[in-house]
Amino acid sequence: MRWGVKDKASQRIEFVLRAASGKCRFSQLCREYEISRPTGYLWMKRYRDGNGQLMVLVEKSRRPRRSPSKTDAAIEARVVKLRKEHGWGAKALQHVLERDEGIRLSRITVHRILDRNGEIRDEDRHRPATTRFERTQPNELWQMDFKGQFPMGTRQCFPLSVLDDHSRYLIGLQALKGTGTDGVEQTLVRLFRNNGVPKEMLMDHGVPWWNAINGHGLTRLSIGLIQQGIQLRFSGIGHPQTQGKVERFHETLERSVKHRNVWPEELDQWQDQFTEIRDIYNHKRPHEALSMDVPASRYRPSTRSYQEHPKEWEYPTDSWIVRLNNQGQWYWNGKYRFVCRALANQRVRIQELDQQLIVSYQHTWIRQLDPKTGRSTALVFPDNTPV
Repeated sequence: MRWGVKDKASQRIEFVLRAASGKCRFSQLCREYEISRPTGYLWMKRYRDGNGQLMVLVEKSRRPRRSPSKTDAAIEARVVKLRKEHGWGAKALQHVLERDEGIRLSRITVHRILDRNGEIRDEDRHRPATTRFERTQPNELWQMDFKGQFPMGTRQCFPLSVLDDHSRYLIGLQALKGTGTDGVEQTLVRLFRNNGVPKEMLMDHGVPWWNAINGHGLTRLSIGLIQQGIQLRFSGIGHPQTQGKVERFHETLERSVKHRNVWPEELDQWQDQFTEIRDIYNHKRPHEALSMDVPASRYRPSTRSYQEHPKEWEYPTDSWIVRLNNQGQWYWNGKYRFVCRALANQRVRIQELDQQLIVSYQHTWIRQLDPKTGRSTALVFPDNTPV
């Protein structure tokens, strides 16, 4: 059920009646009406503040388009206040004012209010158009990347972002002291426990999920993702647009942090700020790519549970299976063949193709080896061959 399909006032009343009855879970009811929980709580608060009078909901939604000059001044002040609080553009402000407060203004009116109050930045005047591509369901693909660091006293804060491709829902925004494996691994385990596991994850060729130094690619972290049944996708080198959605969020994050102009000197203080930014981004800020919906209205957790102790992978019984040594190698035809150090002591599958050896680990191609020349090439692509 979408807002706008029926009269907004009747929808608000219907929502409050059902919520007050206690017969439906509040979060489930908000999903049915395709609103965020903060919006649902707002309407319940207005209902209770009005001494249980449902008409307060109708009156809130029937604010006239044209009001006396005193009201116009109040509305203009409200527009400017929201802009100063969040830094949002005219279209987002227009949508939030009508959705949450019943104030109906045209987009151009909001823009003019911002302009005459000196709230239009140069970069807002000529924003290039973009073409968007997205997955059809939540959790089909998560994008993960580090944002360029923020100053933290004499140190630096490294924000790690994990974003659902379909809904733009910000799964996680974690303040870390560096790009090391342990911090990222702990963050992902927490996100998997809370949100389930996605089918695929998209990352760049950067630490700690890719080892660019030795040319062999995979790391302990990326192997851990494979063990959870996640197919890995890596963006093209030098092509950050492959991760367009998380890159676009990082622009939003940078503007939000600069708008707040608060620069904590402790990691937990940065995390408090990120938690607030994430909540607003997911539940309040409308997204043009979502037809002005909020990401929370389109996201639901994955049904794939995190495996605390993944079982050893079962390869086809007729396959050539070898267990690598503690250096990620196996001995064949009088020589040690290197596969991947991160796969030390793991079982891999070997397939022959035109006198080449193709190594796969679980559902992922890992490496192509030429026994004659010794040439070794990292693959890292999903292995979907029938078993």
